[in-house]
Amino acid sequence: MIRTGQFIQQKQTQQQKLSPQQLQYVQLLQLPGLALEQRIKEEIEVNPVLEEFNLDADRFGSDDLDHAASEEDLNSDKDGSDKQELDWEGYYRNTEFESDMSHRSYDRNGEFSELPSPYYESILENLESQVNLLDLTDEEHLIAEQILGSLDEDGYFRRDPDAVADNIAFNHGIMITTELVDQVRKKIQRLDPIGIASLNLRECLLVQLDVLRSYHPLAASTYLMIEKEWTAFEKKQYPRLMQRLSVAESELKEMIELVRSLNPKPGGGVSDLEVVEYVDADFEVHFIPFQDLHEEVSEVWRRTAQGDTIAATVPVDLGEFVIKLNARHIPMLRISPRYRKLWEEMKGSTKMSSESAQKKQTQNFIREKLESAQWFLDSIRQRQQTLLNTMKTIVELQPEFFRSGNGLRPMILKDIASRIKMDISTISRVVNGKYVQTPFGVFELKYFFSEGIETESGEEVSNREIKLALSRIIDNEDKRNPLSDSALQKELEDVGYKVARRTVSKYREMLQIPVARLRRGI
Repeated sequence: MIRTGQFIQQKQTQQQKLSPQQLQYVQLLQLPGLALEQRIKEEIEVNPVLEEFNLDADRFGSDDLDHAASEEDLNSDKDGSDKQELDWEGYYRNTEFESDMSHRSYDRNGEFSELPSPYYESILENLESQVNLLDLTDEEHLIAEQILGSLDEDGYFRRDPDAVADNIAFNHGIMITTELVDQVRKKIQRLDPIGIASLNLRECLLVQLDVLRSYHPLAASTYLMIEKEWTAFEKKQYPRLMQRLSVAESELKEMIELVRSLNPKPGGGVSDLEVVEYVDADFEVHFIPFQDLHEEVSEVWRRTAQGDTIAATVPVDLGEFVIKLNARHIPMLRISPRYRKLWEEMKGSTKMSSESAQKKQTQNFIREKLESAQWFLDSIRQRQQTLLNTMKTIVELQPEFFRSGNGLRPMILKDIASRIKMDISTISRVVNGKYVQTPFGVFELKYFFSEGIETESGEEVSNREIKLALSRIIDNEDKRNPLSDSALQKELEDVGYKVARRTVSKYREMLQIPVARLRRGI
């Protein structure tokens, strides 16, 4: 018999939830340096107890301490009816960011270190200025606006001309033809950058070659090649091109070099394309040989004492690695002395009992903000230590790479997590969006994590090393007869990397290297 109806059931389950403090730490941990700086500014805005200060000009002085209430006064009300356990000295010790934990946000002369970014005119704004200089009718100006607004990030016009005509007719009540749209588009193609608003790559190259025909000796024959023999050019059928165009191999090679010198993406990214994002490395790692060890490391610790950086060292054979965690984005923070003074005044006041509720509310507000500031600064300290421990462990596992720039070994997140006894998800947050500067370039921390492949000698190497070897083989191949994936597989086996042909194909595609037919050259 099937029982129907509503029933009450009691069930016991166990769940693990992060506390607000843990959640705050996790959120700060995944922020890169610049984002952390912004997060600190937001916290200062919402928490008046927390403030930024300049160590040289705004240090909490002895005069403030002279007016401080005694510890007994801080821990009890005058009437003894309400204990308020606020250990101010403890708060100052635990929350003030001294110079060993942060970098001054001001330079030694007191000048603010941040300067406004310069303004750059975008390509779209530049094109609009050039269009205004053309002798166009009102209808043609409307068409030009539609065309410029329809360019993709590479500067191509992918929109149907009929859609431009329909849009102008609908919004402005002006009937225009698709022929007029095309005429205006061809005028825009001659603006700077030449080839902008082209329909496709072939047309873009033809416009640039047409402009070159007046002064480049090979532009006319190259124009003919792109116009008449585009398919053979795309497929790199060089013997056919030499036969059809009646040119020698040397001349064809010069024609191909001319095409390569043209701009295939005249827009370069039309939407805010000039805005360049610079990588601000969170870490610096340098190898110091034994003979330079004392002088170099002394300089590092001098900078650490000044607050420019937080540093650690990893001793190895022949020297020592110095790891610097840049702390320049973290301003000096402390509990505001004004709120300590406010607390003292409240303790010393003898107001009517009718105001005791307001006094109690103020005291609770100060206590709440103090605890919030304490948690926030503790989270920052914990973040700094976790980042430094993670980078230190990466260097310990990859000493050869940080010493020479080669020899990257296979490593996964679990290898780091097990060594510093933290969860894999925590390590993932640390490496995401963080960068390290080395003498061999700037690398995202994710770069050092890769699976391994065993060589013929039994040594395990990172698949990144195999990709580098594959790239070197392709760079040095005979461009007249480029290597197929099977031939590339054999070449890798000859240098000790035993991989399958499909793996070679996958790595080649990941490196964005075309197939052998498209790599053929003259």
